[in-house]
Amino acid sequence: MITAERLHTVQEYYFSRKLREVRGLIQEGKPIINMGIGSPDLAPSPKVLETLKAAIADTGAHQYQSYQGLPELRNAIAEFYKVKFGVTVNPANEILPLMGSKEGIMHIGLAFLNEGDEVLLPNPGYPTYSSVTKLIGAVPRTYDLKAENNWFPDLEALSQTDLSKVKLMWVSYPHMPTGATADREQLSHLVDFAKKHQILLVNDNPYSFVLSKNPTSILSVDGAKDCALELNSLSKTFNMAGWRVGMVLGNQEHINAVLKVKSNMDSGMFYGIQKGAIAALNSGPDWFEGLDEVYNRRRELMFQLVEKLGCAYDRNAVGMFVWSKLPEGSLPSEEFIDKVLYDKHIFIAPGTIFGSNGEGYIRFSLCVKEEKIKEAIERF
Repeated sequence: MITAERLHTVQEYYFSRKLREVRGLIQEGKPIINMGIGSPDLAPSPKVLETLKAAIADTGAHQYQSYQGLPELRNAIAEFYKVKFGVTVNPANEILPLMGSKEGIMHIGLAFLNEGDEVLLPNPGYPTYSSVTKLIGAVPRTYDLKAENNWFPDLEALSQTDLSKVKLMWVSYPHMPTGATADREQLSHLVDFAKKHQILLVNDNPYSFVLSKNPTSILSVDGAKDCALELNSLSKTFNMAGWRVGMVLGNQEHINAVLKVKSNMDSGMFYGIQKGAIAALNSGPDWFEGLDEVYNRRRELMFQLVEKLGCAYDRNAVGMFVWSKLPEGSLPSEEFIDKVLYDKHIFIAPGTIFGSNGEGYIRFSLCVKEEKIKEAIERF
């Protein structure tokens, strides 16, 4: 059988391919320390786990669930956004739970893009934005993010280009992979830009509660719902990556468009997972403080490792990664991480997987226990 033409536009996801190589080294007996991927190694709170266990016995727990999720889950998301971001959304029609926010990237693309439409993508940025754009038949168009501009787009320069075919723009603040943040004024500029050029703006926002003291949402900007959607996830904030719980928020018209796609591609998420998600969203301040204490300790150790390699980094960056600039004269990013992988048996992500502007950078994940970070330091 001949595969679809669209498969020629993408490659297998980097981490899917590279982790096979890493697993092969582990099977050979190599003591690999994986600092490449942001998969939380901590557990959800005991309350979340207890809620999941209890929900399994509820009547109807194992039946198909609503495509829009339980009303109490949407209410919990709405309350979370009100308390944490100061954003008011209608839980009846401005929130759509998702089986992970990665699913939402595809759903949003299918809901709003036609073949040939252009999409503005951050460089560096999450590779899935580009893959989904290509699979749908739209045209990826990158915009530069650079350290000297704190990884924020030059909107004035973008405005001077031909944007007539641009339908959608992806942003991600706090930014992945760099950990850069955007303040309220910068988010307002993004909204103004999207309105001026009639572009749907989508902020991918899963990192606001990891080592970040000022959580922000694009929907906190006045009038943002007219032109913006926001994706969020419980994966990083509540250590629930494998549960696949995400959500998209926006105005009713935009949410209904995404629901049309979602309802034809999957079903509602498992009842017990939804109940566990509600418990997570109701977590008190102790949960967030405890999470940051763990990641702070790990980050301080990771800074020591980064310094061992002679790399530069930003202490003010947030999220669960340390984005590091290689010293002058170093090998290219991918060659550098391969040398470290085979010489020191430590896997680090190369900056180039996030775009050409990631050349010269490497990314360390904080989803590694302290003793393993100390061991990595000793290896150097």
